[in-house]
Amino acid sequence: MKIIYHCFGGTHSSVTAASAHLGRLSRDRSPSPRELLSLPFFDTREGNDHGDITLLGVDSMGNEVYFAGQRGKPYILENVVNGLAQNFNLPADSYRLVNVMHKVNISMKIGGFLSRRFRWIKTGRPLVTLGTVWAYPEIIKLVRNVLAEESNG
Repeated sequence: MKIIYHCFGGTHSSVTAASAHLGRLSRDRSPSPRELLSLPFFDTREGNDHGDITLLGVDSMGNEVYFAGQRGKPYILENVVNGLAQNFNLPADSYRLVNVMHKVNISMKIGGFLSRRFRWIKTGRPLVTLGTVWAYPEIIKLVRNVLAEESNG
């Protein structure tokens, strides 16, 4: 199974969810800002990386875990992936798309915009990082649901 977490830029919530899925972040408590900032790809992706589906690792069940940015158009990413899967005869149960955007809060949106779009990293990065800490309980619920469904599937 290929599990693809996706969000607007593919640099905050999807990276956090994929990292938690892989056990790189605790599932029992919110991470510290330092833990988030130490994650590969956290707050580092650029606009030309949107649409790239990046492998982050393989989970304990052998699933490949990816993340991607979809520029606020999840239906386009989903249509492309589903269309390719259909055209290449990939079974629908061989991949899963997980939209993390509904877990993003206003602090993450503003901070991510300032950090990635305007490159005001000193202002935006602390704001998006703190917002991610605040959003983590909701992000981890989503990850736990994915993990539970994969272990039952």
